[in-house]
Amino acid sequence: MKKMLSILLILSLAFAVFGGQPILAETGEGSGTSKIGGEGAIVVSVTLADDGSIEAIEILENNETPGISDAAIEAIPEAIVAEQSLMVDAVAGATYTGDAIILAVRDALEKMGADVSRFEVEVDTEVEQAEDVLLTADVVVIGAGGAGLTAAVQAHMNGASVLVLEKMPKVGGNTILSGGALNAVDDRSETAIAMEDSVEWHYEQTLAGGDFKGIPALVHILVSRAWDAVEWMKELGMEFVEGEIFTVTGGLWPRAHKPLEPVGTGFFKTYQAYIDSHDGIDVMLNTKATDLIMEDGRVVGVLAEGETGNAVTAMADKGVVMATGGFANSVELRQAFNIQWADLGPSIPSTNHPGATGDGIKMLMKVGADMIQMGFIQLLPIGDPETGSLSGNIEFGVDSRIFVNKEGNRFVNEGGRRDEMTEALFEQTDNYLWMIMDADKYPTGEEKNNFNESINSLIAEGRAFKGETLEELAEQIDVPYDNLKAALDTYNEHCESQEPDEFGRTIFGTPIDTAPFFAAPRVPTVHHTMGGVHINESAQVLDENLQCIPGLFAAGEVTGGIHGANRLGGNALADLLVFGRIAGESAAAGR
Repeated sequence: MKKMLSILLILSLAFAVFGGQPILAETGEGSGTSKIGGEGAIVVSVTLADDGSIEAIEILENNETPGISDAAIEAIPEAIVAEQSLMVDAVAGATYTGDAIILAVRDALEKMGADVSRFEVEVDTEVEQAEDVLLTADVVVIGAGGAGLTAAVQAHMNGASVLVLEKMPKVGGNTILSGGALNAVDDRSETAIAMEDSVEWHYEQTLAGGDFKGIPALVHILVSRAWDAVEWMKELGMEFVEGEIFTVTGGLWPRAHKPLEPVGTGFFKTYQAYIDSHDGIDVMLNTKATDLIMEDGRVVGVLAEGETGNAVTAMADKGVVMATGGFANSVELRQAFNIQWADLGPSIPSTNHPGATGDGIKMLMKVGADMIQMGFIQLLPIGDPETGSLSGNIEFGVDSRIFVNKEGNRFVNEGGRRDEMTEALFEQTDNYLWMIMDADKYPTGEEKNNFNESINSLIAEGRAFKGETLEELAEQIDVPYDNLKAALDTYNEHCESQEPDEFGRTIFGTPIDTAPFFAAPRVPTVHHTMGGVHINESAQVLDENLQCIPGLFAAGEVTGGIHGANRLGGNALADLLVFGRIAGESAAAGR
């Protein structure tokens, strides 16, 4: 349960022990400061042996979100000691944390006066190839993100033995990178009644929000079974913040539930607890699926490549579930399928994890699966300017912030559709916006955003700004004060009247008028690929003649036809839970 972390400005501290004498090295000044790492400090203890070799490295302090950077925390110190080199490869999927650890160790060595060049030697990465293996399970799942592990757990609960293949060295996929917002409506709840929400309204908004391109039957399943999926997760032990319903960016209505654990870690802690406590469900990491095995028109297994390049053949007695996610991190595929945006080349970053490269799409095409709506690619207007990630996003919900451009003017309905907000942002100077909030959500500065970051830490890292007055904030972010004040004054009037504003915004919270004021820069970023493989109501994959491919199922972002031309914020987690469960049930039944 780890994820690739966003690049942040880190003050890297190194605690070094040499000859029994501790030396505290603070890399907040000079060459030790780096734009690598996660939130806060990485503190390491480095012990040198009498011959000057590195004897031990211990992580003394790590302010990353628990469960997210485990791959690097576990592997990098061990690799440095084993190889006596700082040139070890950072763990895939946690590369920025790995680099931060390496920098902290380097800083410690420098402060101790060690010969750092001694540890700048290339590492032999060749490994002996393991033997080829043949494995068998009732159900084989490709992908250990949210959809994949949902399908795996559900299939196992339905009596199937399960093998999960994951090409990355960790589970999590994009789900663990998410803010955790999950749209689901319990029609019987007082909250839904108070919010004037219903399953039917969720259905209508999802269809309309996707320009009526979504397949109605699939959309109805999504919204009608979302609350059951939340209840299922609770039964498995996952906790949600009670009584907190909010509108996530592009969600159009306050129906998003927030997990108690930060970002997407709660899902995977829950799945891991189930896997650890049950026999018959196994996860193989660093195992890349390459092809589906067909016999007499039925999918019966998966060909994969193991960590050392060995062949892994996984046979499925009942079915294979494709849950490999989308292709937002494949510039090649998004450029090939793009029909909406002027350019989706390498200059446009992505929120996605590094494994979101469309591998499943390619495997499905090989067996004649029907691919639909591949040109519908969603961008968000709230990516980190350096990495494109969603970290550093200071909002808690739509009702507590506005967007202004570099001229200090509002330019869009901040409670509207994601595609419309992004299109409007592309028309602004440098495709750049400032998210503006006040102290209502940050009374102490230690409150955490949806990505487990405090506003104080973001300000210290230069990723957010604080002004004791609005004029001071305007000066810090270099926008005209008069324009910023006018934007807030007009917005605040609508907060009082609750009347739609000139941009069509209808979601208003309390006025943004309580000092201090906060701002964070954001840019467009590729977020979700709505197109994918065509499935039916049982999550069975359809071929180009719209007939089921026996033994093949799919769930999550690899599928198409559910969200249409534009996905509502908060619907992705509902999608992977609902259809992940259906795929697991169907595969276990051997349909």
